[in-house]
Amino acid sequence: MCGIFGVYQYQGDVEAFRQRALDLSKKLRHRGPDWSGCIVAGKNIICHERLAIVGVDSGAQPLTNEDESIVLTVNGEIYNHKQLEAELKSPAKFKTHSDCEVILHMYNEIGTDVCAKLDGMFSWALFDRRTTPARLVAARDPIGITTLYIGRVSAHPETIFIASRAQFHRYFQPDWWNPERIAVNPINYRELRESLTAGCLDSSLISSIAVREAATHLGRWPSPMSRTSIRAVCGTSPVCTRSRSALPGAPDLIAARKVAKFLRTAHHEFTYTIQEGLDAVADVIYHLETYDVTTIRASTPMYLMSRKIKSTGVKMVLSGEGSDEVFGGYLYFHYAPSDDEFHKETVKRVQNLHTSDCLRANKSTMAWGLEARVPFLDKEPLSVRAFDVTYPDAGFTEEELAQGPYLPHDVLWRQKEQFSDGVGYGWIDSLKDWAERRVSDASMAAAKDRFPEDTPETKEAYLYREMFEQHFPQKACLASVVRWVPRTDWGCSADPSGRAQKIHEKAY
Repeated sequence: MCGIFGVYQYQGDVEAFRQRALDLSKKLRHRGPDWSGCIVAGKNIICHERLAIVGVDSGAQPLTNEDESIVLTVNGEIYNHKQLEAELKSPAKFKTHSDCEVILHMYNEIGTDVCAKLDGMFSWALFDRRTTPARLVAARDPIGITTLYIGRVSAHPETIFIASRAQFHRYFQPDWWNPERIAVNPINYRELRESLTAGCLDSSLISSIAVREAATHLGRWPSPMSRTSIRAVCGTSPVCTRSRSALPGAPDLIAARKVAKFLRTAHHEFTYTIQEGLDAVADVIYHLETYDVTTIRASTPMYLMSRKIKSTGVKMVLSGEGSDEVFGGYLYFHYAPSDDEFHKETVKRVQNLHTSDCLRANKSTMAWGLEARVPFLDKEPLSVRAFDVTYPDAGFTEEELAQGPYLPHDVLWRQKEQFSDGVGYGWIDSLKDWAERRVSDASMAAAKDRFPEDTPETKEAYLYREMFEQHFPQKACLASVVRWVPRTDWGCSADPSGRAQKIHEKAY
């Protein structure tokens, strides 16, 4: 992923504004430390900060078609770019080896229908200069793994910042998107496994699948040098696993060791102290651009881990965000009063992922120029309808049975831990104690006066809100935040922690 910034139909002197645009784009440079690019096209400006993953030597952006009538900038990765290149009806002259350039040529053939063709995580903006004024098309991946912000400034109300005045269109609408529709099919284990083996085990399951896939494909690697390089980094295993940054003795550290031993991966652990975590919170809020309590709790350890991982030279990792929302894995789902309410809540959580877990997977990693890919949120598994688990077992082949389990039994059936609990039970407790010391009773009593909109209800929430407004004092920034609100109407705790739910074996 990268960082993009653009201005559409700037009303002043666009050349004079170019330096200001470069300065604003520079604020995103942590997302793309490898190269910067800027194109002025009429009254429009596009800037790009690149993290090079595909087409390292030739994929600098913004990208243009052959006659430069179409200009494109992309934050993200297009996983099916080779397939799309093969689908082009007319021969296209590619200037780069970037996975993103195919968007230009596909748009040239089918227009905005290109959005529905893309599989990946992305936000992009395209200027089509063949019309007057130039047409702007901006798109984001279906779930919001990457973020795309839209805005205007009062001084130039006709100027749009990465946005179009045309109507918005949702191009990805699976059957389940309407929470009133419960689309249930007889269970088909093969379809489920082939789209993505399911289960609320997050990164452990992804590590297991990665090991099996690597064992299959490593022998077909393009060159012996590539195979040697991989083994030099990862040892005898072609897959490296890394535990999230955690406190010593954390539940997830212990489970990760068991998984790594079971999978025989080259395993690395990172630990942090409570004080290191507290010192990072203000920076985490700046990068995430939210004051949501549960998102900040979970993102701080991931932010610290991402810095460690990037320091080892790694640019891209796989992560397990989205599985709890897709498969209803959070502990509070046990309190759903009915099957219908359970289904509606899962749909709501998936639709709101861009306000919480996707912020974490995207921004706490890209703060250090580390790209996190989230397989659970690919279009293919999200397009599979719900299965009726009471349907008779369709059976397994001998070959499938011979593969054995993906994870150790005691990890598979261990106590479910949310991210901020799994890093160590002392983490959330310390955050609450820290907020208790930082926010006075008098300040809390006057919270409604200080923050009349979306008033914080705890000292921890008050502290995060205060830090957020120090970074982002504009009212428009406040409007971009969506808080995770616990389902107290189901009888759940008002604290979003999984350990706050009575069903947790170590509930508080």
